[in-house]
Amino acid sequence: MILDEDRIDDAILALLYLGLHNEDRAWKGFDWDAMDRLHGKGLISNPKGKAKSVAFSEEGLKLAEDRCRALFGARADG
Repeated sequence: MILDEDRIDDAILALLYLGLHNEDRAWKGFDWDAMDRLHGKGLISNPKGKAKSVAFSEEGLKLAEDRCRALFGARADG
């Protein structure tokens, strides 16, 4: 199966947003390749290291909230 890595990154970014704490941090328990891609796009801090969470960049936090609303927000029709 061929996977769309951009869609995977969007979903992981949205899920990271659901675990938001301390205003801009999220627990980093997701696929390392995807986390590296998000870091490479400048959306999160470097996921490699001892910290159990990553920090969103300003752009990453806005995009994460947008993706979370788009993927998981309640629909107006029910």
